[in-house]
Amino acid sequence: QVQPMESGGGSVQAGGSLRLACPTRADYYTGYCLAWFRQTPGKEREGVARIWQGSVTVYADFVEGRFTVSHDSAKNMLYLQMNNLRPEDTGMYYCAAGPCGTWSGYAFRGQGTQVIVSS
Repeated sequence: QVQPMESGGGSVQAGGSLRLACPTRADYYTGYCLAWFRQTPGKEREGVARIWQGSVTVYADFVEGRFTVSHDSAKNMLYLQMNNLRPEDTGMYYCAAGPCGTWSGYAFRGQGTQVIVSS
């Protein structure tokens, strides 16, 4: 069952910032990579950033240093700090857990959170 999970989306102007959040499970810290995906208008869902054991991170090329993924294991929360947002970042953002080393095979639990960036 898909439940509301992700939060923090909203409408901002280009150059603005948003911080997305998503609750995780305690066992996700060591067993899985935690990731953020997005689906922008007219495109397939794509990986944005993933993190393993709170410190090993991978970002999609389009991030270009603007986003930071983090995992607070004490709070069991996954975050995506997005700075210098661009109109092309507009879309639905989802958190997921899955295997490291790939953008495939991830399990999505939430409905996503909407990000709208105006020029």
